[in-house]
Amino acid sequence: MHSVTVKNITKTYNGVKAVDDVSFEINKGELFGLIGPDGAGKTSLFRILTTLLLADSGTANVEGHDVVKEYQIIRNKVGYMPGKFSLYQDLTVAENLNFFASIFGTSIEENYDLIKDIYEQIKPFSQRRAGKLSGGMKQKLALCCALIHKPEVLFLDEPTTGVDVVSRKEFWEMLKKLKNQNITILVSTPYMDEAKLCDRIALIQDGKIMSVDQPETIVNSFPKALFGAKSKNLYKLLENLRTDSDIETCYAFGEYLHVTLSGEGNEQTVKDIAARYHPEELEIIPIMPTIEDSFIRLMQDQKSKITSYGN
Repeated sequence: MHSVTVKNITKTYNGVKAVDDVSFEINKGELFGLIGPDGAGKTSLFRILTTLLLADSGTANVEGHDVVKEYQIIRNKVGYMPGKFSLYQDLTVAENLNFFASIFGTSIEENYDLIKDIYEQIKPFSQRRAGKLSGGMKQKLALCCALIHKPEVLFLDEPTTGVDVVSRKEFWEMLKKLKNQNITILVSTPYMDEAKLCDRIALIQDGKIMSVDQPETIVNSFPKALFGAKSKNLYKLLENLRTDSDIETCYAFGEYLHVTLSGEGNEQTVKDIAARYHPEELEIIPIMPTIEDSFIRLMQDQKSKITSYGN
């Protein structure tokens, strides 16, 4: 049985489709990533799956229960950590945790084994008000509160946004440990580098799912040779290559431009094309695609399809 099933879910706000005919399935005990930028539809989808929002059309099931007809059962089976810190800022760490435990008719002691590794890190601050915690500590407290009733499915909406790099790394290590306890985890993030930490991912843009697969499979399906290009005046090189008919795509990516050719070719081909514009200190290297490259490629393909349909 799948832990989460989404079929043709659509949600519209003021004529704009925030979630557009979305379908995917999540296996039991899987760490599944919903990857996309702000405004892609991630939060709307999470709110539908956690029974806080009704979809306009389509169906969704969590642990075999319909999100509309059996919402009360689902609320007892899931843990939800929204993107914005939503715990009681005036309550202490211990008070917040005890409050959430009491809501679900349990106690900190009953499920302490589940939160122990996380709670031990914030225990020294148990009498500090939640509003006075650092971003990383707030994150850990919110996760403890989402886990305190031992949920079967954990929904984490952009849990690492706004926290430092060290806290992000620690958080993903916590998720790996939770996954080992057979908890299904659905996490959304705008950070492409976090995609490779998931078992499978769904890439979402403008409310549409562009691809669902293992991160390495998505990267390996990148259809073209990819090259890095660099010169003294990077912006000028970007402008020139973008207007050249022999260049299919060209976009800035860190200190290099990422380039694909309209036809076949190698580094020398790209070098010869770039030489037409007399760049200084030109460097061309072959590079391996990343999740971000794959996302940009799929996004461009999606826009091309929409344009062709419009014509």
